Amino acid sequence: MSWTAVVLNDASGTGDGAESAQRVQELLTAAGQEVRLTLAREGGELKPAMERAVREGCSTLVAGGGDGTISTAAAAVIDRDIPLGVLPLGTLNHFAKDLGIPLELDDAVKVILNGATCRVDVGEVNGRLFLNNSSLGVYPAIVRLRDRYRAGGWGKWIAALWAGLAVLQRNPFMAVRIKTEGEAIVRRTPFVFVGNNEYRMSGLHAGSRDSLVSGKLAAYVLNAERRTGLVRLGWQVLLKGAEQVKELDLLTVEEAVVETRRPRLPVALDGEVEWLESPMVYRARPASLIVHVPDGSSACHPGSTGPFSSH
Repeated sequence: MSWTAVVLNDASGTGDGAESAQRVQELLTAAGQEVRLTLAREGGELKPAMERAVREGCSTLVAGGGDGTISTAAAAVIDRDIPLGVLPLGTLNHFAKDLGIPLELDDAVKVILNGATCRVDVGEVNGRLFLNNSSLGVYPAIVRLRDRYRAGGWGKWIAALWAGLAVLQRNPFMAVRIKTEGEAIVRRTPFVFVGNNEYRMSGLHAGSRDSLVSGKLAAYVLNAERRTGLVRLGWQVLLKGAEQVKELDLLTVEEAVVETRRPRLPVALDGEVEWLESPMVYRARPASLIVHVPDGSSACHPGSTGPFSSH
């Protein structure tokens, strides 16, 4: 008999995980689904719960939390015939937004019950998956410092602001060599940003994606050597777009190798920071993840469509 595994991250968003868990249980049970629900009190419980559900034969894995939680769930079902249901309970929810998944809990559950399924691309670096993006340089440094400030009682956004200012006051540059199909570039840069598909880089929708189905990674490298120009370049990218700023290189590739002088360094993966060894091998994994989406979602490969109960 088919059954649905639901794993919610109690630490995501507003932290009202118990209330969300009860509501999800009610909605899925009312629709005739057998549900086995886990409310993870801390991040370390997420991966074991998801892997256990897959090992025990769940027909669908539903994950509730932020982008890091959803990415962990994707790693549990990648390249399997198990669709991923997304409940965007985090702060930013980039993956859900790019697929058109509603941010309201009841509406997101309705997508799982009555929407479609399709296949989307994911990215990978040194065996770790990412749904949105991966970066090295200033962003991982800011995240690590932000989390240190938050552990001291600071609010999230204040901690992020002060962490960003502190990192930029240092020498935030690194030397990298990026090898792609048939060429290599060397840069001194404050960051390398690798997106799972290409990002909009200007206008009101900057930071979002039109599609998750190109089968390509988009690597952005800022070719800047002085700290004083970073803010100016950032504004130029937002106002004009990446293609109009000569200091920003865009490489659209299926695979790229990023080398640095440091043997290990912090790398951000969907907002979570891990230490990885250099060189870092990035590659696209086209159409390797099945996900529940609203009918008519234009961001993904057409796949099997229809109500949840058909699985």
